[in-house]
Amino acid sequence: MRAILWAAVQLFSFRLRSRASLELELIALRNQLSVLERRYPKRIHFPKADRHLWILLYRLWPKAYRWMSVMHPSTVIVWHRQGFRFFWRWRYGDHRGGSNKFPLEIRDLARRLRDENPTWGGPRIRAELLKLGIEISHSSVARFIRGLGFHGPYDPPRRILPAWKTFFRNHLRETAAADLFVVVTATYRLLYGFVVLGLARRKILHLEVTDHPTQDWLADQIAAALGEKNRVKFLLRDRDSCYGSVFRKRVKALGVVDRPVDRQSPWQNCYVERVISTLRRECLNHIVPINERHLRSLLKEYVAYYNESRPHWGLDYDAPEHRPVDRRYHGKKIIGRPILGGLHHRYERRAA
Repeated sequence: MRAILWAAVQLFSFRLRSRASLELELIALRNQLSVLERRYPKRIHFPKADRHLWILLYRLWPKAYRWMSVMHPSTVIVWHRQGFRFFWRWRYGDHRGGSNKFPLEIRDLARRLRDENPTWGGPRIRAELLKLGIEISHSSVARFIRGLGFHGPYDPPRRILPAWKTFFRNHLRETAAADLFVVVTATYRLLYGFVVLGLARRKILHLEVTDHPTQDWLADQIAAALGEKNRVKFLLRDRDSCYGSVFRKRVKALGVVDRPVDRQSPWQNCYVERVISTLRRECLNHIVPINERHLRSLLKEYVAYYNESRPHWGLDYDAPEHRPVDRRYHGKKIIGRPILGGLHHRYERRAA
């Protein structure tokens, strides 16, 4: 601002001087400028006030670029564009609500969730804040946690053909999906996990581990998962050879329609594939199970967290088993209950 005021004063003083005096001063200034350019060829740093002066001069007199010696004309254009972006950022933050609109305790809480849960992404942190009664947007969380972003664990789902889309839409609440996954123990032993997922609320209905997934064992597991309490009419699965005749007969005896996916089409069973990816990313990739008993206890604890506490993007940031929102009147103190040794946390409000 000082540089602009000084330029305005000089412009007014030019009106009181003769043309010859101005021409002699111009020659003297150009000579000094050429000497400085030859002696100091390095890049010159312009303060913000001088940059504003050149931006204003360029807007009032576009031909000013002809007399720019110590800078390139494109430099002034870049300064102008930066000022335009800063202006709109300021305007967006002033009218839409920026990070300064939120108290410091909320910003610290968002960073605390990020530090205590290294596998959580931006949407997961926002979902946890919503469950604590804190209304906040995606962009605000991104400003609190620099470099975190929102993609995190949420990759775009695979394309689903219209026929399967229609099937899911019409029978989502009556459909379950099942699949097997492999886990390597500390002694390089292979264990097989069998998961059954209810598609209505993305709830894990059953999860068990074994070292020999025979068709008799799978039949017993599907009977335990799809008992009388679960109103499931359709079962999605892949075409693994372990789903033999004994398994198919048991499914039919339960009154469930067996719907194996097409060959080499894992995207048709995308929901359970997604759950297995979540199991690996949020649990199995961070632990080394010792044996079958150890793995079963870890997965049991994670399944309880998954069904009761973990917010889901597709459920409007609710858990498969409805998780109520802790309002501010429930308490001011926010505590974190560690899960899986502190790999994840569930946050709740408590009275101080």
